[in-house]
Amino acid sequence: MKKVALKLINNEDFNAEVDGKRVALYTLTAGDLTMQVTNYGARVVSLWAPDRDGAYEDVVLGYEHIDRYVHNCGERFLGAVVGRYANRIAGGRFDLDGMVYSLPQNNNGQTLHGGVKGVDRVVWEVKSATAHKLVLCYVAKDGEEGFPGNLSIEMTYELTPQNEFKVTYLATTDAPTVVNLSHHSFFNLMGEGRGTITDHILTIHGDYIIPVNSVLIPTGEMASVEGTPFDFREPHVIGERIEVENEQLKMGAGYDHCWVLSRPAEWGTGERPTEEGTGDCPTEGGAGERPTDGGAGDCPTDEVALAATLWEPGSGRYMEVFTDQPGIQFYCGNFFDYGSSNGKYGRPLKYRESLALETQKFPDSPNHPHFPSTLLRPGELYSHTCIYKFGAK
Repeated sequence: MKKVALKLINNEDFNAEVDGKRVALYTLTAGDLTMQVTNYGARVVSLWAPDRDGAYEDVVLGYEHIDRYVHNCGERFLGAVVGRYANRIAGGRFDLDGMVYSLPQNNNGQTLHGGVKGVDRVVWEVKSATAHKLVLCYVAKDGEEGFPGNLSIEMTYELTPQNEFKVTYLATTDAPTVVNLSHHSFFNLMGEGRGTITDHILTIHGDYIIPVNSVLIPTGEMASVEGTPFDFREPHVIGERIEVENEQLKMGAGYDHCWVLSRPAEWGTGERPTEEGTGDCPTEGGAGERPTDGGAGDCPTDEVALAATLWEPGSGRYMEVFTDQPGIQFYCGNFFDYGSSNGKYGRPLKYRESLALETQKFPDSPNHPHFPSTLLRPGELYSHTCIYKFGAK
């Protein structure tokens, strides 16, 4: 496809110092995609993709200046990595090896996305940057936001010639801890501020959801999607059933739930990332072996498979989500207001005009022993791959 001039964010607007560390903006290009990323919170600021006619739009929400991320008055998690525990932990408490750990309660008495200052609000070290790949490192210190252990994280953002945005996480710890990282871009395949996402068509390859209570904490059950508005095993328009009478839709004010991904016998859609470099981060201890006893990196399969597909019929743009994780959180912007803040192009960021598809383990897993473990011990390696693949039809 012929390359076109894009309205990229000015690098100068992200040249800053935050907490004594250098912040910058990095531009990646491969295939038909162009993406801009800042190392403050490892945030995707813009992501340009073509429609069926070759016209480009920026399909993620973001801000035009670093100050709007640092001194945030709107949605906090735009384009960020979230953790060290993505999603919620009930009451901000969990027990590990007989010790009770207390975390900041930053969302209705619960801990959300790592607490008050999760990894989305820190400056990541840039280990390497090329035209298509950015490798970032961060060490979450023992006791940071209440979590135990020095957690050494290496995360890679890569654009591929196949129009994939690939996110790879690797992490090690020097003490037992819990870890559940995820990526939190808000997508609108029409473009930022271009209208509702309730007309997008979604498929999720999951037979069950994790039901939640009124503060979005799992009840501990896994509920079949059969016969419910949560059945996206075949493509459905997002807005088709979002207002029907359903207890779980009431709890989430719409869709804000984790789907339990189905695991077909043969996944066969990609290879695991090579396990390189975690020990090269400025941390104590290096990368350990892949765990074999149910640790955080011990998935039921080593393969990456298709988890969800999103299609916007007007533009023809679609996005496929691949992962090796057991769950995907689908959030359709229920808690955005009706446009009190604007995005990077001056257009309002409105209610249900963006969505997130976050690959991860299950919310509140430390308090539900039958959920996939998020425990990571010294000598083990946490690994996680998420791929957003774009196209048009």
